[in-house]
Amino acid sequence: MAKRDYYEVLGLNRDASEEDIKKAYRKLAMKYHPDRNPDNPKAEESFKEAKEAYEILSDGQKRAAYDQFGHAGVDPSAGGGGGGAGFADFGEAFGDIFGDLFGGGGRRSNVYRGADLRYNMEISLEDAARGTETKIRIPVMTGCETCHGSGARPGTNPVTCSTCGGHGQVRMQQGFFSVQQTCPKCHGSGRMITDPCPTCHGGGRVKQHKTLSVKIPAGVDNGDRIRLQGEGEAGVNGGPTGDLYVVVQLKQHAIFQREGANLHCEMPISFATAALGGEIEIPTLDGHAKMRIPEETQTGAVFRLRGKGIKPLRGHSPGDLMVHVVVETPVKLTERQRELLQEFADISEQDSGKHHPRSKGWLDKVRDFFE
Repeated sequence: MAKRDYYEVLGLNRDASEEDIKKAYRKLAMKYHPDRNPDNPKAEESFKEAKEAYEILSDGQKRAAYDQFGHAGVDPSAGGGGGGAGFADFGEAFGDIFGDLFGGGGRRSNVYRGADLRYNMEISLEDAARGTETKIRIPVMTGCETCHGSGARPGTNPVTCSTCGGHGQVRMQQGFFSVQQTCPKCHGSGRMITDPCPTCHGGGRVKQHKTLSVKIPAGVDNGDRIRLQGEGEAGVNGGPTGDLYVVVQLKQHAIFQREGANLHCEMPISFATAALGGEIEIPTLDGHAKMRIPEETQTGAVFRLRGKGIKPLRGHSPGDLMVHVVVETPVKLTERQRELLQEFADISEQDSGKHHPRSKGWLDKVRDFFE
């Protein structure tokens, strides 16, 4: 059976570029690969036909011979170039196909982005509310200044790996399949350092400490991250530098507890103020504020001071200050205070239901429970 024209097999014109040839072969290889067509016996033949066409047309000398003499110009039995000598170029394209089919990559690169770093920073509630700027000192892997990241002693250069020829990958032909693997000698770098740098010992990076200035924006909260682009670890073999993430953690405050944009505080008031009402002074992040306590206020009452909280990082209006009232029982009473309180208690007992409604309601529930 006569062979089809190689250009016809790949669906190309005779003036097709090398890139066009490779793309056409990739497309056919993906379509007819036997692993994708287990129930189609003709797929393997189509795949082999496309492979043979690619082997010839991807090689400049073989393509020229084919264009001039046709199949006779590349037929080994006719003194042509031989069909298997173009395996290196075929392997490159087939390696890409093999990677597309099974999740690999074709030719791999040993250039890697540097690692991102995390720094936990504790700040006060005041600094979180108003914003601040501070300095931090961190350990980080940076590019070696002696060899400028090459890993080789100054005045020397890395040499091309003799095993993979600088590709970082080696291909093994096993019957019908071409298997691509990371080069075991250079570990995928494609080069070998015969005279390593005395500073980084061939690694191209060294560990150093550096001091950075960090701007903390107003309104940050627990867990917020501040990204410092390019301040992470240096990349490998010239790869880009990673980033540094500063994670905010708020220190415990002596007075306030934060809940989003709102602040909470506990405010003790005297027995007399709770009963009679009055004006008290409340601490805020900006100083002090006046607050009116209505008469007959009970422990646990919560009063809201609007706008006295924190303006959030991602918001327009500041939160509120929630004041939790706690009625304080007086201690270390004088004799006169005892007399007055006892007199007050005696008077209150004359009509306890009126003066202590919560106590009366609770006692009624207890009585009903036991009855």
